[in-house]
Amino acid sequence: MTVNDTAIRDLYARLLAAWNGRDRDEFAGLFAPDGVLIGFDGSTAQGREIREHLETVFRDHETAAYVAKVRDMRPLGSEGALLRAIAGMVPPGGSELNAEVNALHSLVVERVDGNWRIVLFQNTPAQFHGRPELVDAQTAELERARASGEAVT
Repeated sequence: MTVNDTAIRDLYARLLAAWNGRDRDEFAGLFAPDGVLIGFDGSTAQGREIREHLETVFRDHETAAYVAKVRDMRPLGSEGALLRAIAGMVPPGGSELNAEVNALHSLVVERVDGNWRIVLFQNTPAQFHGRPELVDAQTAELERARASGEAVT
């Protein structure tokens, strides 16, 4: 078996769409039973905790919407893969990316019973301390991807 890039990109797009739609059940349902979520603030949830964690997040916060661009993907054997992306967020009611919350996404997936499932989703702040030009470059790249229709939302 080979890694299906399209299926994995679709899984990532579904993850972001679930976040953007504030659908904790859909979001959590994309993970393997023992899958791990590492959030922007370092909070961690595993398995069933993911749904509960998102219930609190969505209840207590007006969440921003993701805009992302897949940077690369590589197989991890025949039943796994690593997807890496850059991401930005558009605040509720806004239309521009908030560069202060740019992130790097790492998504590790594996095929479970014939379906791709998320084993690890890590959302790391991309603050590039002391290098504001890198923040600006990432934001500009995301804006170009959004304008061209290449962005994942």
